[in-house]
Amino acid sequence: MSGSPEAAGVQPVPALFFARVERRYRQAEGAVEILRGADLAIWPGELVALVAPSGAGKSTLLHLAGLLERPDGGEIYVGGQPTAAMADAARTRFRREEMGFVYQFHHLLPEFSALENVVMPQLIRGLARKEAKARATELLSFLGLGKRLVHRPAELSGGEQQRVAIARAVANGPRLLLADEPTGNLDPSTAGHVFAILLSLVRASGLAALIATHNMDLAARMDRRVTIRDGLIKPLD
Repeated sequence: MSGSPEAAGVQPVPALFFARVERRYRQAEGAVEILRGADLAIWPGELVALVAPSGAGKSTLLHLAGLLERPDGGEIYVGGQPTAAMADAARTRFRREEMGFVYQFHHLLPEFSALENVVMPQLIRGLARKEAKARATELLSFLGLGKRLVHRPAELSGGEQQRVAIARAVANGPRLLLADEPTGNLDPSTAGHVFAILLSLVRASGLAALIATHNMDLAARMDRRVTIRDGLIKPLD
């Protein structure tokens, strides 16, 4: 793979593009190499499963993609824009505007309703309250929660809580969704339902999604599966 999205010769520009990315952690006994010139492109509207054993570097890859860590070499493009040399304030703003995050645990604010949890990130970005409330209502209704808007997290099931977390992650219209075991805390039936909703949201919105999971049944339903092997990002056989 070439070293820049422009050279890839394919339009549109990848939502996420790793170009020869390196990442290592220095310890007393020496450096631990996690990524050694890794390449990856994820396109708008594409769902990619990241499947790898514990300790292989899944969290590191997600942190790099989410601009929570800086690479030791190479470049990470988001929507065609290089990010490795961005100042911290610019990275924070870029993360807020271009990315959404979903974790295994929903991390909803317990004192706020489902609607308020989805409105809040929009207000932080500067959207007017009326517009933020309308968008939050639309998103939650799309995710099957139209009758649960005023319920607080403690009044929602695990699957409902995670759907609120997904709505919150995409409320600002991000280019890229990063998820770390988003169904790992749910029973198989609920996990399948939540994933189906997430899939329909990605298809409807055209955002790109990188999802770390150990659930091979869900991984098989995504567009591609990749893993980390020998410091490189490779297709999963």
